[in-house]
Formats: sequence, C-alpha cells, structure tokens
Amino acid sequence: MKKPELLIPASSLEVLKTAVIFGADAVYIGGEAFGLRAKAKNFTKEEMAQGIAFAHERGVRVHVTANILAHNADISGADQYFRELKEMKPDALIIADPGMFMLAKEICPEIDIHISTQANNTNYMTYRFWYEQGAKRVVSARELSLHEIKEIRRQIPEDMEIESFIHGAMCISYSGRCLLSSYFTGRDANHGACTHPCRWKYAVVEEKRPGEYLPVYENERGTYIFNSKDLCMIEHIPEMIDAGIDSFKIEGRMKTALYVAAVARTYRRAIDDCLESEEKYRDNMNWYREEIAKCTYRQFTTGFYFGRTDETSQIYDNNTYVNEYIYLGIVHLVDGQGRAHLIQKNKFCVEDEIEIMKPDGSNVFVKVLHMHDEEGEAIESCPHAGQAIDVMLSQIPEKYDILRVRNQ
Repeated sequence: MKKPELLIPASSLEVLKTAVIFGADAVYIGGEAFGLRAKAKNFTKEEMAQGIAFAHERGVRVHVTANILAHNADISGADQYFRELKEMKPDALIIADPGMFMLAKEICPEIDIHISTQANNTNYMTYRFWYEQGAKRVVSARELSLHEIKEIRRQIPEDMEIESFIHGAMCISYSGRCLLSSYFTGRDANHGACTHPCRWKYAVVEEKRPGEYLPVYENERGTYIFNSKDLCMIEHIPEMIDAGIDSFKIEGRMKTALYVAAVARTYRRAIDDCLESEEKYRDNMNWYREEIAKCTYRQFTTGFYFGRTDETSQIYDNNTYVNEYIYLGIVHLVDGQGRAHLIQKNKFCVEDEIEIMKPDGSNVFVKVLHMHDEEGEAIESCPHAGQAIDVMLSQIPEKYDILRVRNQ
C-alpha cells in the first residue's frame, strides 16, 4: 500500500516548524503576495528561506502558493517572485492561472508545479491536459466523490499525482471561486483578500417593508452561498487511500500552531496506524475522534466524498466555532534550570493546571509552579498578548512542545 503524503498548512515560520515537528510530510506556505490567504501572516523572503531550510533538514517538503487568478498588473511582480523562489528552491509551486503557470515553467522549470483546486479540476481530461503541460500534480475539486477520484486515478498517467483535501473548511461556491467578498467589501477572494462573507448571518428585507428582517432558510439543496460544515475524513482514511490519492491536504493556512499541531499529530498517527493494519486503525478510532475534536472547528461533514450531499451533511445549525482548548504558547527553549521560555498567546496564571501537548501523541497534565517576565521579575499571571515569559512547570517540557488549557 502506497504511503500518502500528509500536507499541512503554515501561516508563519513558527507554525511551519510546528507542522514539521508534529508529523507533516510536506507543508504549504504563502509569500507576501500571489497566494489566496492575504490575511494570513505569510512569509517574508527571509522567513521563507529559513522555513525551507528547516523543513529540508528534517526531510519535509515545502510547497509555495502562487494561486491567485492574475490580472495584467500582477505579471511583472510574479516574474520577480518566481525568480526569488528559484533561488530558495522550494519543492513545488501551487498555481491556478495558466498565465502564472507559463511564467513559472519558463523561469524555474526545475521546481514541480501543482495545479490548485482553484482551477476547478473535476475530470480526468483536465488532469491529462495539465500533465501534458508539465504539471506534476493536480489538486482535486472539493465537489468530487471518491468514486470520481478513483476513476481519475485509473485514467491518468501512473506518475501523475492526485492531491485532495482531507480536513478543514469547505468553500461553498465552486471550488472556492467566491464572488461575494468582492461584491460586499471590495476585497477580492480570488486575490487572497477574502472576508469570508459566507460565514456571516443573513436576513432578507423586502423593499416595501424596510426594517422587517426575514431569516434565510435553506431547502434540501442548501443556499449555495453559505459556508459548509468543516470537512473531516479521519474515519475514512482507508477509502481515501483506496481511491488512489497521493497527498492528503489539511485546509487552514490562517490557523494557529495549536490547530496545526492537533490535526498534524492526529492524522499522522491515523495514517501510520492504517498503513500498519486496518485493525489497529479501527481500534484507535476513539483517540483520533477525541483529539481532532480538540481543534477549533465548526461541526463536521464528509463533504462530497460519498456522493450528493443534503442539508444535514452541509449546513451547520449555528455558525459558532467549537473551541475546546485555549492556546497558551510554544516552548521555544528550556534553560538549564528547566524553565520553559515562550511567547504567551493567552493569559494563564501560577497554580493553573494546564496541558503539555507533545509530538508523539501524548498529553501531559502539569501545574504552573511559577513564572517570570523578561526582566526576571516574578509574576502571578501573564495577561498581555505576546508577552515573553519563563515558566516553571511541575514537569519539564521540551522544545517545540505546545502548552494549552481546556476552555472552561
């Protein structure tokens, strides 16, 4: 059985390191332009070079997004961007626009090109087309079923790769080509500036009855403009492998290190268990479910993978994220006295009972014994976001461990 790649998103250098340490085979990142997550922190040129080096030292591949639908004004900047990437040597570029594809192929032919889901890749002839143009991989449209993906696998060259989403948010439009953001706010989703209007609450106002807000109701086919439940295929990894998918992609290039660590660690173990034996995978299913539910999410669905969806599989009954854990920080180093240095993400206090989340899958419950600020002064809590602190815990953590606490 071929081992699929686990492809994890990273919004920053810190999150990239977390993804690598917590089990990614590959990470995908964006620079400061030409990707579809303009609101993510993204990587400067220097950070991207550091991230690629960090990943490559640990045998992890790096894919860089350049998947905007480009306008004329973008082309000269894209030319320069690809020349810079040529020097940094990422493993692949993720591209949707044919013009950007031609440019990348001309400037850095040695870097693999992957065709983004934004290109609406819904049939095997599309895959063959991109293969003949020189693409190494195509990311399947979210609208495809596993049956359709399996047929694509059968109809395309053996050395062509299929990448499919396995977890994360599902855009309801057509493979993410959303027009609402640009219409409502002037921020173009196809240029990376999406404001996620599909997640806002809406009501209808009839022009002759101003001030009377009528709720929006979905029929059995949904509304087609509102976001879906989040995709989760943790219970269906054997079916994903059987369909011939080469890369399992986690959505979430704007997520925190806590989210990335949780999904990477859980899917890493689930994939490895499944490859060892399906029986072991089934035996550990409760652990996968429990751990994946500790991520921030908005109810789960299997999307389109098992055929036509209905309102129960797509439409959530409220648009509030489930957030079981609060992210406290990443251990950047541990000094000779066993104190953990971190940049605080959320407030916690001396005497609090918190959890150390480790890459090997274990969760260690500890007590906060004492903490000090940057000047070495003892403090009882760390209320200021981004505060640098040293913390002594009842058990010494390791570098890259993540600290979290259950949301009360």
